[in-house]
Amino acid sequence: MSAALKSILVVILVLFMDQLLKILIKTSMTMGQEIHVIGDWFLIHFTENNGMAFGKIFLSIFRILAVIGISYYLRYMIMQKAHHGMIIALSLILAGAIGNIIDSLFYGMIFSDSWGQVASLFPEGGGYSSFLHGRVVDMLYFPVIRGNWPAWIPWIGGNQLIFFRPVFNIADSSITIGVFIVLIFQKRFFHSGEKPEGDQSTI
Repeated sequence: MSAALKSILVVILVLFMDQLLKILIKTSMTMGQEIHVIGDWFLIHFTENNGMAFGKIFLSIFRILAVIGISYYLRYMIMQKAHHGMIIALSLILAGAIGNIIDSLFYGMIFSDSWGQVASLFPEGGGYSSFLHGRVVDMLYFPVIRGNWPAWIPWIGGNQLIFFRPVFNIADSSITIGVFIVLIFQKRFFHSGEKPEGDQSTI
C-alpha cells in the first residue's frame, strides 16, 4: 500500500470515529452529563470548549492555517518518500486538526444548544451560533487518581487533586499520538540513510 493511500485511510478513519462520537454525544446527552464506562476512572463527560481565551474567530482561523500548513508538509514528505511511520504520524495530526475545525466551523450552525436539553441536529430555528463560532465537543475523561495535595505543599496544599483532569476527544488524541510518534521515532524518521520505498520498516 502506498504512503499516500495509507495517509488518506488514516485521515478518513480518524475523522469518521471523531465525528460519529461527537454527533452521538451531542444528540443524546446534555451538557455536563456523565456516563461511567469503567468504574470511576474512565467516564464519558460531555463538555464543550469554546476557545474564548483566544477569541473564537482567531482560533478557528489559526486552526485552518495549521491544517493548510500540515497538509502541504505531509504532501512534501510523501513526495520525498519519507518513512511511512512519519507519514502516518503527520496524518494523525492532520486528521485531529481537521476534526476540531469541523466543530468550530459548522457545529454552531447545525446544532441547537446543549444546556439543559439534548441538542437537535439541523434545528428549525437554526443553530446556537454562526459560522466560525462553533464549540468543540469533548467527552473522554480519565480521572485515574483522585485525592488531595499534601498540606505542606505551598499554595496548592489541601486542594483537590485529580489526574488526569482534562476532558478531550478523539481528534485531540489523534494529534497527541501523532506528535509522540514523531518525538519518539524522530531519529529513525530523519536518518540520512533512508531505506528505499519498498523496504521501509514499520514502527
